[in-house]
Amino acid sequence: AFFANKVEHESRHCNGKVLQRQGSSSFDRVYTANQNCGHAYPTFLAVLWCAGLLCSQAPAAFAGLMYLFVRQKYFVGYLGERTQSTPGYLFGKRIILFLFLMSVAGILNYYLIFFFGSDFEIHIKTITSAISPLLLIP
Repeated sequence: AFFANKVEHESRHCNGKVLQRQGSSSFDRVYTANQNCGHAYPTFLAVLWCAGLLCSQAPAAFAGLMYLFVRQKYFVGYLGERTQSTPGYLFGKRIILFLFLMSVAGILNYYLIFFFGSDFEIHIKTITSAISPLLLIP
């Protein structure tokens, strides 16, 4: 909602009309940042749900909240200069990678249970709970 509101505000500020695509460079930056965030959102939701369902809910929820804050940092950084958005982008990639690895670990655990009868769920949850605070390191 914040991103869409910024796009609408910038459109009205630049053109006086609602959502005119042609505008100043500031409108283009806001619009592009909004589109980038919108395109990354389905991937985030997929890995968040997979990590939460297949591995561990608490670290996945923590990583999800961190991702939302990072996308906010990316968006605000993109409004200034594009180089200011780079830390938010890289931080977001690291969180998506963490969620993806949690999903892979959950899938591997499922197949280990299915084929060999070995359950490593407690070990995986312990490891992900220990690693998730490391996401706070920029």
